[in-house]
Amino acid sequence: MTSTHAPQAAAPATPGPAARPRGLAWLFVIGGLIGLAASFTLTLEKLEKLTNPAYVPSCSLNPVVSCGSVMDSAQAALFGFPNPLIGLMTFPVVVTAGAAILGGFVAPRWFWLGMQLGTTLAVVFIHWLVVQSLYSIGALCPYCMIVWVVTIAIFWYTTLHNLKAGHFGGGRSVGVALGRFHSVVLVVWYLVIVVLILQRFWDYWSSL
Repeated sequence: MTSTHAPQAAAPATPGPAARPRGLAWLFVIGGLIGLAASFTLTLEKLEKLTNPAYVPSCSLNPVVSCGSVMDSAQAALFGFPNPLIGLMTFPVVVTAGAAILGGFVAPRWFWLGMQLGTTLAVVFIHWLVVQSLYSIGALCPYCMIVWVVTIAIFWYTTLHNLKAGHFGGGRSVGVALGRFHSVVLVVWYLVIVVLILQRFWDYWSSL
């Protein structure tokens, strides 16, 4: 006897967590907004200082925590314009990417490789700035340090996602293994920078 029931069409596959990493998307949105706010504030401070050379930035608190010293350095305009403008151009891209993923966008592999390239360049740049701030300029900029924090986190979790999703052509097992200790790696990373800061300015801190 022939069945009168027509075969049912297969239901469309629902994108899994690897395709739509909501946690990473929220990091893009929140971290990107924090970085954008810090970059915007630094830009305003720089504009004020350009119009009034005697202006003391609000984030210049003492000889060590001194945005003014950092702003006046050659390293603060590595590409011929103030570094915060880079944040004004790039953090909106990060925020938009996060919002798109939260809205249902399933990003293709090329998108994630592009994010990897961008975040890798960013994390290399901010570590160069860390070294310059500690051992050449000899001063710290609080708003810059906020950018350091969010950039490291965005790079780290973008890399983990790409490893676990196999976007590098392999490395899934490495991504899974690192993922078990993701917060430990991030905390140790931050602690290394904190220790370097304490060590570099220990004479000042101990005199307070």
